[in-house]
Amino acid sequence: MLFLKQKLDKIRIKRIGLEIEPEEVFCDALVQKKEQNSFGKKLEVPIRSRSLKILGLIFFVLIVAISVRSFQFQIMQYDKFSALAQKNKFVVSKLEAQRGIIYDKNFEQLVFNRPSYDLIFDKGKMEKMGGARQIIFNKIAWILGTKPEAVEEKINSAENNSVLVYQNLDYQKLILFESNAEKLEGFSMKNAGKREYPDGPVFSHVIGYYRESGQNAGLEDFYNNYLSPQLGEIKYERDVYGEIMSEEMVKPSESGDSLVLWMEAGLQKKLYETMSIQMKSAGVKRAAGVAIDPKTGGVLAMVSFPSFDNNLFSKGISEDEWDALAGNKDMPFLNRAIAGRYVTGSTIKPLIAAAALQEGIIAENTTVNCQGQIVVDNPWFPDQPFTFKDWMVHGITSVKDAIARSCNVFFYTVGGGYKNFEGLGPEKIKEYLEHFGWNEKLGIDLFGEIAGFVPDKEWKKKNFSSPESIWMPGDTYNLSIGQGFLSVTPLEVASSFAALVNGGTLFKPQIVKEIVDKNKGAIEEFAPFVLRDNFVDADNLNIVKQGMRGAVTYGSAVVLNDLLVKAGAKTGTAEIPREGYYHSWITVFAPYDDPQIVLTLMVEEGLGMHVAVAPTVKEVLEWYFGGQTGDRTLTE
Repeated sequence: MLFLKQKLDKIRIKRIGLEIEPEEVFCDALVQKKEQNSFGKKLEVPIRSRSLKILGLIFFVLIVAISVRSFQFQIMQYDKFSALAQKNKFVVSKLEAQRGIIYDKNFEQLVFNRPSYDLIFDKGKMEKMGGARQIIFNKIAWILGTKPEAVEEKINSAENNSVLVYQNLDYQKLILFESNAEKLEGFSMKNAGKREYPDGPVFSHVIGYYRESGQNAGLEDFYNNYLSPQLGEIKYERDVYGEIMSEEMVKPSESGDSLVLWMEAGLQKKLYETMSIQMKSAGVKRAAGVAIDPKTGGVLAMVSFPSFDNNLFSKGISEDEWDALAGNKDMPFLNRAIAGRYVTGSTIKPLIAAAALQEGIIAENTTVNCQGQIVVDNPWFPDQPFTFKDWMVHGITSVKDAIARSCNVFFYTVGGGYKNFEGLGPEKIKEYLEHFGWNEKLGIDLFGEIAGFVPDKEWKKKNFSSPESIWMPGDTYNLSIGQGFLSVTPLEVASSFAALVNGGTLFKPQIVKEIVDKNKGAIEEFAPFVLRDNFVDADNLNIVKQGMRGAVTYGSAVVLNDLLVKAGAKTGTAEIPREGYYHSWITVFAPYDDPQIVLTLMVEEGLGMHVAVAPTVKEVLEWYFGGQTGDRTLTE
């Protein structure tokens, strides 16, 4: 051990001067610590009394402000914030229900409710979107296949907080949204349910369409209060974290009531299809048809051409589709059956005959010698008499023959008078036409019905300057054969003929027969409503009916003589300003002895006479009384 120590002493490193001893290291540490303490003391500055007072005042003001606000919130505005707290605690959600169904008279379903999803934006979430707003709008635009500006404009222009951004999302858009839903603040899906109309254009003018925006049409609009469901309410209670603690049913939802129509779906389809084919063959585009039950006024069928697909409005119509419909010069939205007014031509003649018989102007055996025209003196230019022509020479003609063969001269005479024969005159003609429902709205359960127009002396005086303002004999002659200023709707014609053949009762035309619940139990029935009756004796109406029967057996509608049932009819060919073109009419009732249907067709502005109407009526009635599936009672 001593040897080892000696070795270490020999190799110890030597330094010039004194060696550092442990106590030197200790002293250096003390000096360094003291210097640091001295440096710190040099930076200390005592706070002035004034500064302390200002600081204290600030703290005092803050404490007072907090106390005042706390008093305001907890005492003065307790009710308000308590209500808000309750509102945050309880959330009420609406429970959806289905809209009512529409059935035909045999409960064939004409309208269906189908699941559909709409994209909704809550404008109250706009602030939460922050800087991500444009990114979100870009994403939504990408999903919808549109521009971000279009999405933003639709949202900004909406008045309500809940904005319908897109209707009826297809499957692809729905999947894209669901896969990105967590990143799309403010946007959500709503299961809206859409109306589906399987037969589209066939029923579109009657059923119309339903849109959530409230822009409805047809029965969907007229009976909206019945069809609309009653939304239910469910209340959720949430904790402070927004988690649902409990739920309470406040009000159950109720499905809308359903409509049962007087209409027969099969007849409606047959009429639409047959008219479409005949019109295409004849090269015409505008027409209307109405079928009425003469015993009730119930509308069995109603069509108008051109038509449109009402599914476009239910599912969401594009701008191009809307422009095509709205810009169509043939006006497909116009229901010509109730809102189109037309000169009737010879269709008016059975009504004039009924009036003349009732007023005693003629009797069943009264005859007129038709030589193909009548000539009336011209008081202004005696050498230029007025001539009113017939379409042929009929010879000695009775009232029945005049109806059957459509003799103009007979009705010139009984309507306006001729030589020693006193006619009805314009006042009586108008009176009886109004009895039959011309010149008024009949009150059908559709919006948009217009009244026909029957002219008179006062009207002409107010609307024309002298000398054209004078009511001339020619005006009465024209009115007597359905020409001149007269214009009525196909619905008015069908309803008036129903009154002719049912014994003289004018019914209010009705499309809906009853309201039923979701189990098809009756809620409300719409009984036949009589507008007026007993204005023409039954015996006189029977004479007119015989004349209409003659039109089928040997007259202007002989094409219908081989129907399965006996029928009566009256045709009409109305002259219009366009040369060579006419409004073609036909009205048929059948069976003759116990009428079950009155069918009126009108083809607008066809080239030539009786365009498309007679072949259409024949095919439809053959189907109706025998060619359709199932049996129908035939009464001879």
